Amino acid sequence: MNKTIYKLRPSDFWRIGEHESWFADLAAEGLFLRKMGIHFAKFEKGEPKNMRYRIEVSISKKISADQIEMYSETGWAYVTSYGSFHVFSSPAELEAPELHTDPAEQSYTLKELDRKLAFNSGAVIIGMILMIGMLGSIWFLDGTPTLVLVDGIAVQQTILAIFLAYTAYNSLQATLSIRDLRKRLAEGIPIDHHASWKKKHTLHTTVAFVFTVLVGLSAIIPFFQLMKMDTKTLPEKNVDLPIVRLADVENNPDLVRAESAYLDDGVDWGNRYSYDWSPLAPVQYEADETGLVPGKLWDDKSGEYSPGISTQYYQLRIPSMADNLISDLIERYRYEHTQAEYEEKNHPDLDHLVVRVEDSMNEVYASKGNAVMYVRYFVYADVDLVIENVAKKITIIPD
Repeated sequence: MNKTIYKLRPSDFWRIGEHESWFADLAAEGLFLRKMGIHFAKFEKGEPKNMRYRIEVSISKKISADQIEMYSETGWAYVTSYGSFHVFSSPAELEAPELHTDPAEQSYTLKELDRKLAFNSGAVIIGMILMIGMLGSIWFLDGTPTLVLVDGIAVQQTILAIFLAYTAYNSLQATLSIRDLRKRLAEGIPIDHHASWKKKHTLHTTVAFVFTVLVGLSAIIPFFQLMKMDTKTLPEKNVDLPIVRLADVENNPDLVRAESAYLDDGVDWGNRYSYDWSPLAPVQYEADETGLVPGKLWDDKSGEYSPGISTQYYQLRIPSMADNLISDLIERYRYEHTQAEYEEKNHPDLDHLVVRVEDSMNEVYASKGNAVMYVRYFVYADVDLVIENVAKKITIIPD
């Protein structure tokens, strides 16, 4: 029984001369082509032999029995087809005549393929432009590209867009190469049946390996994020998490938890903390907490005093992204506020600190090392107390 061996194809399908040369070189090593797939070719191992291979191109994916018989009578045996390319072989010592002795006539056989490839490349390029436009809106419409990168919401789409761009490049290259081949054939220059294939094979193998790894990993990312994400009701007692609690900044023994306004799946979404993961920020926390002080009224006497606090925390893989992430968080949450309302401050325990203060809400943006924290607090606590708690909590390394 002959041994079957699979090999990655050396280069792109339209490189006719390189494929013919590759088949012949492998036959000299005892590997004889039997079938071509999208990425791999199937060979049978045998005694090394000098063989010639020729590729006939037709717009049809099937070659007629009459054409196979006609070539067989001249010494060429049909081997296999891939797409519009049909492979014939002949022992070198047979010195079978070429399938095409007139290059100009062979150029005509590539006319329909030329049109088909032009249409395909146009469709792929349009698809690539649409996808790049969609990704561009995700990345830049809000002016927060670092936050998009850290959240990990567009990583998979970006990798797929790069792969699509590479596919579009290959498709355009196929069109231009076949058009150039037709031109050379029309000028009487025959196909080089001994074209070098090894350099392009190395490049093709490297690119295929890189894309296989990247696309494979990108497919895993959404499932891993789903596995890691979790939301729970925030316990009333202290928890060892990098979040600032209401009790930390209110310092009021009468403070109690406000009645839940939204319960879903057993979670009090007014008093909750969520965990998330992304490739560039493997630890992310987001927390909301609301409270009530019975008997105490708002300054405008509009009702019982009910403060609230929210925290976002990111532990980055690349600490140098921290400043850009703070800028993007400010951009994301500044709404109608101007940049002038955000004040840079210094703190001995923080690398970067930005504060915005108004009557009913304080915002603190801070970083230390690879940790970034954003705290939004409603309403009356001193912002310096919020900052001190940020400096204290940002150093907590969660499990």
